[in-house]
Amino acid sequence: MTQCLTNKKVLTKGNYAIANAAILAGCRCYFGYPITPQSEIGEFMSGKMQELKRGYVSAESELAAINMTIGAVSTGVKAMTSSSSCAVSLMQEGLSYAAADELPVVLVSVMRGGPGLGNIYPSQGDYIQATKGGGNGDYNLIVLAPSTVQECVDLTYKTFYLAQKYRNPAVLLADGLLGQMMEPVEFYDYPYPEIDTSSWALTGARGRDGRIIRSYGPLADDRCEFLNKLYDKYRLIEENETEWEEINTEDADIILTSFGSTSRNVKTAMKILREKGIKAGFFRPVTLYPFPSERISELAQTVRKFITVEVNMGQMVNDVRLAVDGACPVELINKGVGVPPSADEIVKRIEELL
Repeated sequence: MTQCLTNKKVLTKGNYAIANAAILAGCRCYFGYPITPQSEIGEFMSGKMQELKRGYVSAESELAAINMTIGAVSTGVKAMTSSSSCAVSLMQEGLSYAAADELPVVLVSVMRGGPGLGNIYPSQGDYIQATKGGGNGDYNLIVLAPSTVQECVDLTYKTFYLAQKYRNPAVLLADGLLGQMMEPVEFYDYPYPEIDTSSWALTGARGRDGRIIRSYGPLADDRCEFLNKLYDKYRLIEENETEWEEINTEDADIILTSFGSTSRNVKTAMKILREKGIKAGFFRPVTLYPFPSERISELAQTVRKFITVEVNMGQMVNDVRLAVDGACPVELINKGVGVPPSADEIVKRIEELL
């Protein structure tokens, strides 16, 4: 797939959907290094970006890719990189710098099995990497997690918009299954307003005072003031941008939580449980940061149990437990790596837990 599509419904895989949506969102520069299971993003960009006279570089490493992206967005243009798991680990220092420099870097992370080199099977093992960060200091990345190929389009648009709106690095966190699966997708024009970057972008100082973007601050008091300002921004993001999906929670005795493509099987499991007379509800964080803790806390006051389903050894479940804050038990159903537990497997495990 090399044609950039808009206002059409086509059958395509998740990686191509993300790449196509990035171009439609106005991405001017792409820098990447190939790694399974996201290599098709770079493949698509290698043809289409050059055809559109936009910037494309196959970098010599992931370190180079993230730093090239930082350089490009510092000029006010939309730019992105993409990678996977062990390779995103190499980008953590750059992401910390981008957060400190308040630069709208967009990273697409398509998860594979770990730790270390791991394998190429799907996983959700990078939840902590994305939401807590591996760089130094106090900072947050905006993180959105699609559950369908259509959402790969919808949330790619939103990732670019939120990165620009808040001058903050933003991550589209997909798993290997979603990157490789094919579904009908409708492409459409970028739906968000363009953000004016003229007040901070490095575009040359002719006719105005010069600007410097840097993360280093030698004085402790100045650094404290900057961090307070940064966290005021994070609180604003939490107030305005927290997003989730919930179904059948109004009368639920138990609530099933999940993120990403695993949510598809969890939704089906909820329906089966309802047919069996078990009042199950469903809750999916769309934004992993900001995490919908307040809503989960509210729901915890009315249900008997939360059950979190993940393809990892238990990562998002810790945020669910923090949000529930002891109001009810929180259980984990998980698989370390590979295809998510089927709906029938989830139902069987839940019946055992109950």
